[in-house]
Amino acid sequence: MQQKKEEVYKGFIKSSGAGPKNLRLSYLYGKRVLKMLNTVEDLISKGFFDEVASPAARAVGEERPLTPTVVGQETVLEKAWNHLMDDETKIMGLYGMGGVGKTTLLTQINNKLVDLCDTHDGVEIVIWVVVSGDIQIHKIQHRIGNKIGYKGVEWKKKKENQKALEIFNFLSKKRFVLLLDDIWRKVDLTEIGIPNPTSQNGCKIVFTTRSLGVCTSMGVHEPMEVQCLTTTDAWDLFKKKVGQNTLERHPDIPKIARKVAGACRGLPLALNVIGETMSCKKTTQEWYHAVDVLKTYAADFSDVKEKILPILKYSYDNLEGDNVKSCFLYCSLFPEDALIDKERIIDFWICEGFIDGYESKERAVNQGYEILGTLVCASLLQEGGKYDNKSYVRMHDVVREMALWIASDLEKHKGSYIVRAGVGLNEVPKVQNWQLVTRMSLVNNKIKEIHESHKCPKLTTLLLQNNRCLVSISGEFFRSMPRLVVLDLSWNVNLKVLPEQISELVSLRYLDLSESNIVSLPVGLQKLKRLMHLNLESMLCLEGFSGISNLSSLKTLKLLNFIMWPTMSLLEELERLEHLEVLTVEITSSSVLKQLLCSHRLVRCLQKLSIKYIEEESVRVLTLPSIQDLREVFIGGCGIREIMIERNTMLISPCLPHLSKVLIAGCNGLKDLTWLLFAPNLTHLSVWNSSQLEEIISLENAATVDTVPFRKLEYLHLWDLPELVSIYWSPLPFPYLNLINVQNDCQKLRKLPLDSQSCIAGEELVIEYGDEEWKEKVEWGDEATRLRFLPSCKLVLYDV
Repeated sequence: MQQKKEEVYKGFIKSSGAGPKNLRLSYLYGKRVLKMLNTVEDLISKGFFDEVASPAARAVGEERPLTPTVVGQETVLEKAWNHLMDDETKIMGLYGMGGVGKTTLLTQINNKLVDLCDTHDGVEIVIWVVVSGDIQIHKIQHRIGNKIGYKGVEWKKKKENQKALEIFNFLSKKRFVLLLDDIWRKVDLTEIGIPNPTSQNGCKIVFTTRSLGVCTSMGVHEPMEVQCLTTTDAWDLFKKKVGQNTLERHPDIPKIARKVAGACRGLPLALNVIGETMSCKKTTQEWYHAVDVLKTYAADFSDVKEKILPILKYSYDNLEGDNVKSCFLYCSLFPEDALIDKERIIDFWICEGFIDGYESKERAVNQGYEILGTLVCASLLQEGGKYDNKSYVRMHDVVREMALWIASDLEKHKGSYIVRAGVGLNEVPKVQNWQLVTRMSLVNNKIKEIHESHKCPKLTTLLLQNNRCLVSISGEFFRSMPRLVVLDLSWNVNLKVLPEQISELVSLRYLDLSESNIVSLPVGLQKLKRLMHLNLESMLCLEGFSGISNLSSLKTLKLLNFIMWPTMSLLEELERLEHLEVLTVEITSSSVLKQLLCSHRLVRCLQKLSIKYIEEESVRVLTLPSIQDLREVFIGGCGIREIMIERNTMLISPCLPHLSKVLIAGCNGLKDLTWLLFAPNLTHLSVWNSSQLEEIISLENAATVDTVPFRKLEYLHLWDLPELVSIYWSPLPFPYLNLINVQNDCQKLRKLPLDSQSCIAGEELVIEYGDEEWKEKVEWGDEATRLRFLPSCKLVLYDV
């Protein structure tokens, strides 16, 4: 047999051409033929007599076609490749939203691996399998079998467990890389027959998915996110798709084209499709029209509806449960690229009935956060704010267009969702058929007056917040909205009157009037017996407020920064609200504060407490009871000298288990804030303008408390504290600390509670300061600490 193989090999070399020019190529081809013959011999010796394709002929893998206009993936490709080549990496996950370029990235990895197949240290087999949709083991086995040479009738007849065994036996003797594209659920590799990749066998598995949850289920807890392109890379890609010839047709086209590219928000799928569509548009009028269509309703843009939205819709289709899908679609009511407050959107969902909030508000809120997590994991929402990532989410603009397209029942009922947020409207838009409208968002516009009266029998949500020119709403407007459950009129700073006809909104559950200048609340407000959520925060012009106890279904009442500061009689009314679960309130009277803190019922509801301008001797020592649900505390302009926590020895849990934000300002009698030891989940601490404060945590006062503070602290702001000497007496781990901000007069603070092991678990700590002299005088614990944190110091000056 060996002699026969050598004869075939020599014959191949001879027949391929005698010239030296072909010698190297002939040698390589001959080697590959010899390898094929060796594999055939091996199969024959093992008794594989079915119809097969030579495994070696295909086992090296196949280079896959790649679009010639790949832009902006150089960095992520290098990062992914280096991670894959690390001996410690066995399975690598690439995740990101639909159309972001995951398959393109995986294709580039495939082609680099194929290039390595002929090298001494390279992989022997590269297998590419497109999974998509429902995972069917036999189909995946069939595709892998084709790649490694198992075909024919006999192979097809084998059961899944038999195929798994044969795939396993074959791949166990090879150094392989398995590339799984577009998986939507956990893939059971053992059931398919894939050997476990280890450092010893050098095998690897790489997969792409839209779901972060799939990554963790596959055992990848630090997957690599494929993100949208930067503005520069997006423009480069768009230019290539449009073509220089089109862009140079008119001097104004490049400027307009940048707006069109900007509407794609860096999503390669949208840039490619829209760029190709615009490549034949030669006039400025056509380009301006494209901008208008993309701003108003992108589904009307050529090819968007056929080539972009259906691809993104797969993520929506894979959501489990109609309530989760409804919650997702509801997010499209917010303006483009808007930060969506998590608590706010969850309250909307509860009042709309997507989440059952009748039994327990806490349980409903927890379910809301679970849904938000599901949508983030599915790459349908993104974690939001730059400095407060946990409190906000945002929706990519192209995903938002997909949501609006679905909400209109794929354009079968195009008028059901009316969303004209942030488009500069001066009046309520014309609607073809008001009776079809279920939800309307006119947020962030310039509407001045609303006088229309329309029959809206299906309307459940009306968002009118932040129309800062709005001065009046006619009573007729509210007359024909019998199913309206959510009404948001917040941040309408010129709105001073609310019509009595609001009482006719008999189904209303959510009403937000915060940050408006309404002078008086209509008496009819008391008739809203189904109202569950009422927000009156920062209503600085309100002159009267009574009868709130008539709102018998009220569960959430927000009164922070409320000009009509709570009185004893108001507290008595609040105590009669038997369903009240959430209360935010501002207190400016020592007697009212005492009554509030003595009311076990109201204390149980407190989530945010603001104490201001109390100078009486009777509250020189403020004793806070154990408040289980308290989230935020603000104490400002008070003569308080000491804050204590009333400790109940029967309680095993901390006294303030949910307190996350504390702001102390203008409290010139305070010496320390040792009470913060009882807030283990504190994330934000700001202390300003308190001239006598010497320590944050006092060694003497903390002697009886055995706990390490600030384990979850993320932001620490210290301003104008001339006597502050110490934050804590020894170094702290600070696993989540992102920022220390020291401004104005804090010259006595020489030591920070840091050592070289602090902040090693979280993001890189930034230390902002406002005085170069302060930085120069900081005393670091040792040289390792100085070298670790001195580069993190950054001069930042604030206008105060």
